[in-house]
Amino acid sequence: MKHVRLAKHVRLAKQDGDTAAATIDLGPLPDLIGYVLRRAQLAVFKDFIQAFAAFGIRPAQYGVLIVLERNPGLKQSEVSAALGIKRANFVPLIDELERRGLARRAPAATDRRSHQLHLTEKGLDLTRQLHEVQATHEAHLAARIGEAGHVQLIELLHGVIEAVGPATDDAEEA
Repeated sequence: MKHVRLAKHVRLAKQDGDTAAATIDLGPLPDLIGYVLRRAQLAVFKDFIQAFAAFGIRPAQYGVLIVLERNPGLKQSEVSAALGIKRANFVPLIDELERRGLARRAPAATDRRSHQLHLTEKGLDLTRQLHEVQATHEAHLAARIGEAGHVQLIELLHGVIEAVGPATDDAEEA
C-alpha cells in the first residue's frame, strides 16, 4: 500500500492583486503527531459534515445523541465529561438539540439543580437513521486504509490518549 505523506511545502492560491502564488515551508510540522492528528481530524470532520449535511448534525451533536441513546437520564455534566466537551459549549449544544425536538431536559430526581437528559421519540428515530450514515461514513474512511490499517489506527489513537490523558475541547487553542 502506498503511503501518502503531507507535503513539506504548501502552495497557496493567488489572492486578488497577487502576481504569484505563495509557497509556504511547513518545516517539521508534517512529521509531528499533533499536527498530523489535527489535519486528519479536520479531514474526517469535513467528510462527516458532508455525510450528515442532510440531517443538520455536527460531530459533537452526533456524539451527544449516541450517548443519550445508550444512557438515557444522564446529567448534563456527565454527558459533557464523557465526551470531553466543555460545559460552556455543551449547554448551547443541548439547547439546539432541544430546540429541534431531539432531546429534552428533565429535573434530576436527586438534585433539582441538575438536569437529566433524554432523547425524544424524534431524537430516537433520527439517531436510528444516523447509525446507517455513520456506518457508511466509517466504511468510506476505513476503505482508504484497509481493515488492518483501520484497526491499527484506532489502537494507535487510543494509545496516544492513554499516554497523554483525555482532554476536553477547552484544551484546544484554535
